[in-house]
Amino acid sequence: MIYSTSNSKKELEKITTQLTDPLAKNLAGSVHWLNLNGISKTSEDLYPVAIVGKGKPILLLHGFDSCFLEFRRLIPFLKQNHQLIIPDLFGFGFCPRPKEANYGITSIIQHLVKLLDELNVKENIGIIGASMGGGVAMEFSRQNINNVDKLLLLSPAGLIDKPSPIPWPLDQLGVCFLKQKFVRESLCKNAFFSSKNVGPSEKQIASIHIDVPGWGRSLAAFARGGGVANCGIPLPKRPIAILWGSNDKILNKRSRIECQKRIDCFHEEVDNCGHLPHIDRPELVANRWNNFDKII
Repeated sequence: MIYSTSNSKKELEKITTQLTDPLAKNLAGSVHWLNLNGISKTSEDLYPVAIVGKGKPILLLHGFDSCFLEFRRLIPFLKQNHQLIIPDLFGFGFCPRPKEANYGITSIIQHLVKLLDELNVKENIGIIGASMGGGVAMEFSRQNINNVDKLLLLSPAGLIDKPSPIPWPLDQLGVCFLKQKFVRESLCKNAFFSSKNVGPSEKQIASIHIDVPGWGRSLAAFARGGGVANCGIPLPKRPIAILWGSNDKILNKRSRIECQKRIDCFHEEVDNCGHLPHIDRPELVANRWNNFDKII
């Protein structure tokens, strides 16, 4: 089964009416649906991308098992001077999920290339990648170096760790576990600086996409393929800055320190911040982007 465009739109339209976060509701209203050459299987097989603002383009890449709504709090600080291009990564969010697709890093990069081609983005783009999106940003930049201006990575994952494929049936068990309400709420709380900052709106957005048809299938396939890993070295030949939440409960401190040692670029630990700098400290993230040349 292919998750058809009509179902995608209906699902997102239904969800938009239910969203309690006004920033998320506004962002959901800015989604465009694109038929991507070489990716879409039929004329109605469209992929979502939110587009907000005007100016020099920035590609924003979300983390594992998330969607474009992850960037809702950062948008107000960047949209005045930038065109923000915020897709759901292939196999995640509200994307179609063909049964026969390969849901690994190769397909994710191919999807991004086709998406930018369809949008006719000619000038070099900046990239902001969060968590797994940071690893994707590095790999995309290495393969498409002439299309990338600079990278800002937010608590990036998948830079130095080796692939760890999860075999069947453990991949299926992992999906079942991840769909449990108490698990999702726990992960959501751990991603923030403080669980006091996690209310009904945050919990809603963290799980809003899990009823998309094919969610479990694509997630299991992604896990079997080893996910996004070992994407940090060699470094793309572009300016890179990395922000780390000082209170990150998702990435352990030893991993962060090892990454800082091996990835030779500008690193900053952000106070009062968990795994999601763009959620906990969006104004600071925007400041670092706007003053990128000064901080590196």
